[in-house]
Parts: sequence; C-alpha cells; structure tokens
Amino acid sequence: MAPMVLKTSFKGLFLMTSCTLITLKVTFFFITSIPSTSKLMIHEHDDHQFDMKPPVDRSAKIYNPHMISTHRQYEQPTTSTHVGGVLQPGDGSIGGGSSPEVTGTRQWQKGGGKLPNMIKTSEAVVHEGGQPSGGSSMSSIKGFLNDNEVYHDKDIFMENYKQMNRSLKIYIYQHQKTDPYANVLFPSTRSLPGGNYASESYFKIALSRSHFITQNASEADLFFLPFSIASMRADKRIGIDGIKNFVKDYISTIRRKYPFWNRTGGADHFYVACHSIGRTAMDKASEVKINAIQIVCSSSYFLQGYNAHKDASIPQIWPRPGAPPTRHPSKREMLAFYAGGMNSRVRESLVRTWINDTEIDVHQSRLKTPYSDSLLRSKFCLHVKGFEVNTARVGDAIYYGCVPVVLADHYDLPFTDILNWSRFSVVVSTEDIRFLKKILKEIVDSDEYVMLQKNVIKVQNHFQWHKKPVDFDTFYMVMYEVWLRRSSIRIHLFNE
Repeated sequence: MAPMVLKTSFKGLFLMTSCTLITLKVTFFFITSIPSTSKLMIHEHDDHQFDMKPPVDRSAKIYNPHMISTHRQYEQPTTSTHVGGVLQPGDGSIGGGSSPEVTGTRQWQKGGGKLPNMIKTSEAVVHEGGQPSGGSSMSSIKGFLNDNEVYHDKDIFMENYKQMNRSLKIYIYQHQKTDPYANVLFPSTRSLPGGNYASESYFKIALSRSHFITQNASEADLFFLPFSIASMRADKRIGIDGIKNFVKDYISTIRRKYPFWNRTGGADHFYVACHSIGRTAMDKASEVKINAIQIVCSSSYFLQGYNAHKDASIPQIWPRPGAPPTRHPSKREMLAFYAGGMNSRVRESLVRTWINDTEIDVHQSRLKTPYSDSLLRSKFCLHVKGFEVNTARVGDAIYYGCVPVVLADHYDLPFTDILNWSRFSVVVSTEDIRFLKKILKEIVDSDEYVMLQKNVIKVQNHFQWHKKPVDFDTFYMVMYEVWLRRSSIRIHLFNE
C-alpha cells in the first residue's frame, strides 16, 4: 500500500508543477506582447506642449528622393528678404578630409510627385487644448507635401521657429581672452572667415552675437563647446596629431569644473566642426561622440561616429559678396557641369564616363576660366563625393541658381528636417553615373527642370551667412536643427 500512495503523491506533484509552469508561460507571453511606451518619445517644452514622435526607422535607407530624411520631424520657414551685409569671400581650396570610398546600392528616382503617406497621426504635433498645429490633423495629414513648396510643413516649422526664438537658451563655456589657447576657443573677429571651412567660424561668430546666449548656466537648455577643430588643426602646438588629446583634456576640465556635463553625460552639449578631422577628433572622448550633439559638415550616416537622429548637418558654404546673380533657365545652355580634383573613385568614374560629352561638361582639375561662368551657363551643377560626402559645391550651385545634382551616397543633406530636397535638387546613386545624361534630359524634357530651378532661388537665403544673423539664414536654420535635438528633460541640481 505504501508504494502506491507514494507513487500517487509524486504523480500529483508533477501535475501541479506542470500547471504552474504553463500559467507562468502564458502570463509572460501576455506581458511581453504589450506595446512598449518607448515607441513614443515625448519632448516637454517650456510651455508644456508635447511633440510625439515615433522612433527612428532606419530599415529603409534614403534615396528615393521623395523620402529624404523622413526619419525626423519636418518643419518649414517662410521666405524672407535679405538684409544686412553678406560676408566676404576668403581663400581656401575645394576638398575635405579623408575617408574610404563607399559605393551605394540605391536606385535613382526623379524628383516630384507625391510623397508616400508615411506619417501616422501620432506624429502630429499636439498643442494646448489637444489640437494639432497648423497644417496637421489628427484624422489625416493634409497636404504633407505641397508640390509647389520646398518645405515639408510650413505651419509646423513657423510655430516651432517662433517658440525656439522665444525660449531657447544656450550657455557658452567661459574662457579668458588671455587663455593660451584663446585662438582655439574664441572666434576670430579680425577678418571675415573664408574658404571651405568658413561655416565653423561663421557659426561661432553668429552664436556669440545672438539672443540665444545666457550668462545664467542654470537656465540653459544647451551648452556649447567652443573649441574649433579647424583652429586646432592650424595651431602648431596642437596640430592634427594633438587634436584628440586636446578634446579629451578639455572635456575632463569642464567635467571637473562645472556640474553640467555630468548630469546628462554631455547629452545637452554640442559643438560645430566643418573639417572632416572633426569626426575622429572625439576618439579619446567617447562621451562626446556618443552623447553630445555633433553639428558637422561631414555628415555621412554610413560612417561610424555620425548619428542622424542625434547629430545634424551644417552646409559647407564658400561665402561670396553681394546678392546672388540671376540667369534665366532658357539662357543656361549646358546640361551639366563639374570641375575638381580626382580624389575619389566616384569622381574618376564621372570624368571617365563623360569627359568627351558635348552636353555634360566635366573637368578633372580646376578651371582656368572663372568658375562662376560655368555655374551660370549650366542647368545642373554636380556635387560629387570626394574624400568626404560634403563639398562646397552644393552651396555654390544654389548661390548661382544652378540645380544641384548630388552624387554622394549616404549624405545626410543639410536642413532635411525643414527642406524637401527633391523639390530643388536631384539625388543620383553613384552606381547610376552612366545613366546621368538620360536622367537629367528626362527632367528637362518634362519641364520639371523649370520648377526645380525656381525652387533653388527660393532656398538661396537659407544657404548664406551674414555679418549679423538674419531670420532663416544659415545660422537660424542650423539653430533650428539644434533646437530639435535639445534634451527632453532638464535635470535641476540641488545647489542650482
């Protein structure tokens, strides 16, 4: 009898244990099936408004031009007239830093048409009273892409632009003019910057003169790291080999001297660099690369160190005096133009393919004739990847009213949160260089070129620096990109 009772007890215990495990598995399944709240990033503003945006989807890389940078919120400025003086040109050479050549695999598609409806109602910006802003609707996104516009959403941009100007506060870390490295930490005001990397200096000058600056660090939304990569590179005491150590020591100093870096790990800090060395300058200060906002000209989202959802692109602009020249589209007789050094396989492929063509004017070195003449007589001006994805040619093309053709795979183009690049440029995969003439002639034959060229004129003010910042110029456009990336939560320290 005893063995039978023992056998029955073990059998009952086994059944109870099995039932318990099944119950736990079912419970775990239901818990893990509940959607995570992390799929919405809620950004609290100073006036208690909320931006609700889904997480970044990198599963589909760009290059349907209609889908350029759909990973971020779109907003649009109104056009404004130019006031104030335009900065004078300086010396410099076209080119960048160095990086391995990358060839993309995307297929070219012509600009124009409708953007696929990829915006969900949860992405609409909800304001006081639970109402969506301007052009958005909780039931539908009305006119997400206006065929006649160069912006993604003017109403949202204008509302947020005003809020940025009202509320954004930036603290610049303080240094003495007598500092041994004052040349690296202060913008030079002895002469107007010029050349390829001038955007870095112009931004620092404009920021120091702007209404965004606060002397009260406790009220700052963002903190600016004022060191200049270009100045460090030119300083013989630092040089290219010493930049990494300089940045590392600088971050260690502000971490020790101030409380602000430590409270966020640098997530509410930013710096600006137009030279490609800036990408490796942070190698010994990993927190800067991982956490801080990087505003850089070399904005390739393929290469390590640049994250498009956190960092932003600043255009490489060679400033020129006076208002942009005009030339009617019918007077632009050459189909396309390119001239420059052969410092990448993409450029070599372009020249090898089209060097003898009568409609695509390409040169494997700089011109002996004025560069401006060729830009003005061409319908399309080619921006071709060199050492880096960026060059000053995009800014050159826009200044001279020439439609930019971007042959630079993985280039996170400037101001893509605001501007719809497919409305004033043509993005072509580097693998499609042999089809370039067919692509461009189709655009001209369909009359789309006239629309693109008119839109180039509309965006010219966004690609110019001024002695004093002017609404919607390059400085304010960069500031808006920085503002979008401000920290969601401000942590107040007990001793503030």
